[in-house]
Amino acid sequence: MRFFKKLVLFTILILLAAAAAVGGRLFFQGYQIYRQVTEETPLSRKVEEIRANPHYTTLDELPQTYKDAVVAVEDSRFYEHCGFDIISTARAVFINLKEGELAEGGSTITQQLAKNMYFTQEKKFLRKVAELFVAFDLERDYTKDEILELYLNTIYFGSGYYCVYDAAEGYFGKKPSEMTDYESTLLAGIPNAPSVYSLTNSPRLAAQRQKTVLECMVEQKYLTQEQADAILSEGEVQQAGEGAQS
Repeated sequence: MRFFKKLVLFTILILLAAAAAVGGRLFFQGYQIYRQVTEETPLSRKVEEIRANPHYTTLDELPQTYKDAVVAVEDSRFYEHCGFDIISTARAVFINLKEGELAEGGSTITQQLAKNMYFTQEKKFLRKVAELFVAFDLERDYTKDEILELYLNTIYFGSGYYCVYDAAEGYFGKKPSEMTDYESTLLAGIPNAPSVYSLTNSPRLAAQRQKTVLECMVEQKYLTQEQADAILSEGEVQQAGEGAQS
């Protein structure tokens, strides 16, 4: 019996050592990818290229409701973590194991920005590791508000809109600063799955996603339930007015 216990313990140690070796190798390969892409195009140059866009929109030009909505639904601990959120990652791992596929990403806003700047949307482990190193660089060199601002100017909103300015113009015919609370919360939900929630293709699904955004905002105390209900009512009035005009 004692021999059997020792054998089991020895086997577990061997498996842990093997897992550590494989993990270390993958981590090193991810680091090499990170080094390659940032040496080809330094982070500061990438940021300059984004800010050079004529439609680049600063945080000051965005409604507070929109900014709150994005943080609430995309990365609730954005202002607390250092670019990597262990809680969201653990939740994503659990969901992925349960679903048997990469159904949940768990990426922070900083990681998503890193991906938009350097990598493809393909879910590969080595890319995720390289993305994490870029995220740490972003957190080191830029403030949280700067990271959020860059993120909102690089995300895809569906229908060919690749920044918040183009999305506001394309979907609502107005500048981002002119968006109502209803439009702000509607737009905030789209980047989660642009092809699914595009207002051009799936307004009904976009409206369902908006309700999730508002639920997150209420849960995280950005809004009261009464304010969230008022925003939805505002949308109904707005849609009724647009229908009467058409």
